[in-house]
Amino acid sequence: MYFKMIGVIDYGAGNLNSVLKALEKIGIENFLIRKKEDFSKAQKLILPGVGSFKDAVRHLEKMELMEPLKEEILQVKKPILGICLGMQLFLEKGYEGGICNGLGFLEGEVVPFEKTNLKIPHMGWNDLEILKKEPLYQDIPLQNDFYFVHSFYVKCDEKFISAKAHYGHKFTASIQKDNIFGVQFHPEKSQNLGLKLLENFTRL
Repeated sequence: MYFKMIGVIDYGAGNLNSVLKALEKIGIENFLIRKKEDFSKAQKLILPGVGSFKDAVRHLEKMELMEPLKEEILQVKKPILGICLGMQLFLEKGYEGGICNGLGFLEGEVVPFEKTNLKIPHMGWNDLEILKKEPLYQDIPLQNDFYFVHSFYVKCDEKFISAKAHYGHKFTASIQKDNIFGVQFHPEKSQNLGLKLLENFTRL
């Protein structure tokens, strides 16, 4: 069964293969967005991401995708799902790789985990405290496990946080604001629960 066309933004800083394979596994029609003109074909967007905040912003700017992406989200109001670094880019500012402005979809910033005896990056399986069941967490149990790999986390207004996780302290595991959704974990690496979350996004 196919759902609406998903555009996966390819800007040279995303974990594309596993995201595309996950979408294909659940029968989601998708394609890669590499230039401004590609956005018009997508009904929903996914922004993956690995690496540093500053490098990712530079990649988006170099490919001239920064402003078209803002227009699609803030004016056209297309639903978007940010994954890991992709979610972090939704914030106003990040510090990984140096201070850098993000897309500014949400007020807040992306900061490093405080120095503790815990290993950084936070890597592996962790359960979520789901704060807002709808729409991403429909049919996902309160007892759950998702896969994380990150050294920085999002600080934003509590009203935009849809789930939290714990690593040394509670941190933002997912966000939602109108048509904007983001997850700090990797649904494409989180087995059946991750596939269910991706399917929920496509059903919006």
